[in-house]
Amino acid sequence: MNRYPLWKYLTVLFAVLIGLLYTLPNLFGESPAVQVSSAKATIKIDPRMLDRVQEILKQAGIKDTGASFEQNGPAGTVRVRLADTDIQIKARDIVEKALNPNAGDPSYTVALNLLPASPSWLTALGAHPMYLGLDLRGGVHFLLQVDMQGALTARYDSMVTDIRASLRDQKIDTTGIERSGMSVLISFSDDALRNKALALLRTRNNDLQLVEQTDGAKFQLNGSLSPTAVAAVQTNALKQNIATLHNRINELGVAEPIIQQQGNDRIVVQLPGVQDVAKAKDILGRTATLEIRMVDDSPTAQSALAAGTVPFGLERYLDRDGRPILVRRQVLLTGENLQDAQAGRDSQSQQAAVHLTLDTKGARIFRDVTRDNIGKRMAILLFEKNRGEVVTAPVIRGEIPGGQVQISGSMNSEEAADISLLLRAGSLAAPMEIIEERTIGPSLGADNIAKGFNSTLYGFLAIAVFIILYYQLFGVFSTIGLSLNVLMLLAVLSLLQATLTLPGIAAIALTLGMAIDSNVLINERIREELRNGESPQNAINMGFERAWGTILDSNITTLIVGLVLFGLGSGPIKGFAVVHCLGILTSMFSSVIGVRALANLWYGRKKKLLSISIGTVWKPKD
Repeated sequence: MNRYPLWKYLTVLFAVLIGLLYTLPNLFGESPAVQVSSAKATIKIDPRMLDRVQEILKQAGIKDTGASFEQNGPAGTVRVRLADTDIQIKARDIVEKALNPNAGDPSYTVALNLLPASPSWLTALGAHPMYLGLDLRGGVHFLLQVDMQGALTARYDSMVTDIRASLRDQKIDTTGIERSGMSVLISFSDDALRNKALALLRTRNNDLQLVEQTDGAKFQLNGSLSPTAVAAVQTNALKQNIATLHNRINELGVAEPIIQQQGNDRIVVQLPGVQDVAKAKDILGRTATLEIRMVDDSPTAQSALAAGTVPFGLERYLDRDGRPILVRRQVLLTGENLQDAQAGRDSQSQQAAVHLTLDTKGARIFRDVTRDNIGKRMAILLFEKNRGEVVTAPVIRGEIPGGQVQISGSMNSEEAADISLLLRAGSLAAPMEIIEERTIGPSLGADNIAKGFNSTLYGFLAIAVFIILYYQLFGVFSTIGLSLNVLMLLAVLSLLQATLTLPGIAAIALTLGMAIDSNVLINERIREELRNGESPQNAINMGFERAWGTILDSNITTLIVGLVLFGLGSGPIKGFAVVHCLGILTSMFSSVIGVRALANLWYGRKKKLLSISIGTVWKPKD
């Protein structure tokens, strides 16, 4: 009656072992570390940097407690663990000075970080600690304001190029196309050309509201975006900026960054474990902007370049080898027209090449540019921190339709992979500025953890003392079940690599209070069966069986509330809901399966059981 088959006991034992194994990494805390990553998209971190950093520290007499190289997507990151925060800060300064001799133009980002201190054998088994939120681990919080006017300006500039190409295709002559504030102004020599252009643009540019006007002898069209199109531009700019920040920060190896929209024009960025605010700002400011322009290799331009001057309408940039190149100011394409960039091989020569995929608009512009500039060079520029660099400047061999572009030349496979990474890095659709920043130090995070842990521990001890005094041996079973519940909950959170915050700790404390409710229901049901004259064995069996329906009903209704919080909430509320829902599931297992396994082991083999230790059973008087 009160005996489990062997597989049920093994299931409970397996749950205990898994709980211990995957909860254990959370007990080792974190180690201070120095993290080295690339400060420029043109510089790549490889395993040789690990040896270089260790040699720098060795020469300075600093001993590390562990070092590693991690490949975070196409980029790489070197992390070196140190004994304490004093050594950490000293090591950061030494490595920074050695790797970045020119402080005004750093090539590497050397930042302070915190890394899990779990032993390697646990990590090898796939047991990792939970990620800790900003309030528990420390780190930096930024609120970024997106310049929506900048996004609209970029959209109008793009439309000018698009309209110019459309009118040229239909052989409609204009006397000028330019952006005038937040509108596009198109001028014609006569009314017939204006009407022809108006009919064409209304079919091709549904987002553009066109108004006819006259300025002296000029017949003009003034186009502005519709309110719906303006809203779409702003929404897309916000989404593209968020996606770009994700790409850049993830490649830097920041653990569990939080990047999310707030309101209509703001982005929240939280970087747990990053202690250096200046370096965090540097990370956010590293997003590259891609532009495609034409190179001016005319004799006049080259003579001016040799003389150290830059003619009007041109700009001077350096290529990756440090050679100066003059490019035109007109931007033909930007990073928002690039859908993908992959390294590959030229189908004919088998040389290393980069294959680009453009969107529909970019493909049309690129086709026109390559058709009209055969034999000339086209520069692909990458802008970081307002500094431009020519990534490559290939010669246009022929018209390239279809939006499938190949860049080839004197490059090897590694350089092709690097260039494809640069072009995939993404660009900001609109400028941003930091309007709020907060720093939470690791000591404050540790204090939050201690307070949360102590509150949960004291609550657990209070419950344990009361239930053991009130229910005696069955109270001991319930306390062990509560311990199993907490163990399993922490293990599941660690397996899922969930991010634990202060609301999550509150949810764990709440789970304990709710979990004891199931044990009280079971124990009181057993007492009731004993009062009704059932034998101890029957009372145990019927108590667990009949309490199950009530436990299931109460937990399902609470689970529904948790799911609603998860679906409709955000941030701390969603974190609370995740821990709350998982806690309900683990508490049902521990109280119904785990506690009964203990009761069956203790009492199940006793055939002539006369009494059980479940406290005072108050029987009604006759």
